[in-house]
Order: sequence, then structure tokens, then C-alpha cells
Amino acid sequence: MTEALNLILSYRKNLEMKLDPMRYEHSLSVSFTCINLAMRYGYDLEKAEVAGLLHDCGKRYSDDIILKKCKKHGIAVSPEEEEAPAVLHANYGTWLAKHKYGISDPEILSAILYHTTGKPEMSVLEKIVYIADYIEPRRNKASNLPEIRKLAFEDLDETMYQILRSTLMYLKKKGGKLEPITEKAYEYYNQLHKCSL
Repeated sequence: MTEALNLILSYRKNLEMKLDPMRYEHSLSVSFTCINLAMRYGYDLEKAEVAGLLHDCGKRYSDDIILKKCKKHGIAVSPEEEEAPAVLHANYGTWLAKHKYGISDPEILSAILYHTTGKPEMSVLEKIVYIADYIEPRRNKASNLPEIRKLAFEDLDETMYQILRSTLMYLKKKGGKLEPITEKAYEYYNQLHKCSL
């Protein structure tokens, strides 16, 4: 066995003990989806697998406990995040990936950090993890999943636009709060979408 595979197996074992069974299964599904997208787009398979596997490593606690842990470890929390802490597991997960799992690769850490909010001008890995989290096989709530799953293997930027658009529509309908960075991400990918028409 290679050193990389041993490391991935140790991450899996640790996550299986720390996450609830459904969250662990989701993490495995996201990592496998990341590998598939990485194969399609010629990206590093190992980095994609690790980022996908660890993307929700911070999601083992309730939002209020995650907020306390962020403050305890000096993790930056915006006023918007404090008001709507559902996305904070990405901030805490990034800290865990670095300090508990020994991840030093800035691309992997950034992919974990932005997997819930997105951002303008995302890297290939950031897009892969964001999209894989949305389309992994165990997901079933979004009505447009069949189209998005197909599109994900055709055009990452257009897939980002479609997911962000769906997220905005869903949050507006439910009266939910939108992260400012997600709005900026939508504006960025909306511009790319318009230019491609």
C-alpha cells in the first residue's frame, strides 16, 4: 500500500468514529464524486479525494457548539456567520483539517473552506468539492439534480452558476439568509454564464 492510501484510510477510520453514520456516508460519497470529477477534468485524484473526504470533518457538532469552538480556536467568524451559523462547519473543518489531520496544502484547505458558500473565481478543486457536495449519489432533494449531475461532467463553471442560482432561489423562497460571499460568487458565475450565451 502506498503512503497516500494509508493516510486516506486513516482519515476514513477517524471520520467514521467522529461523524454520525449518515454524515460519514455522505463524506465517502463526496470523496468518490470528487475523484470522478477530477478524472474528468484532469485534476490530481488524491487531492480531490482528500478534500472531498474531509469537507465535512467539522460537522460533528451543533451550530452553537461549532460557533463556540471557532471562537475558542481564534477562527474568524463574520457577523453574518454568527447570525446564521449553518455554514460555520466549513471554517471549523478547515481548522480541523490543518491542525488535527495535518493538511498543509492550501488548495485542499481552501476547498474545504468554500464548499458551502462558494466564492468568485474558484479553483478547479474548489469547484469540484462544491459541486460534488451538491450532486453526490445520496443527495435527492433538489429537483434539478439529474440535469446538474450531467452538466457537472460537461462544464464546471456553468454547473457552479446553476447550483448557485438554485440555492439563491431556494433561500429567497424560504426567507433564509444568504452569505455575502455566496452573492458575489453568484454574480461572478452569472457573468460567465451570460458571456457564454
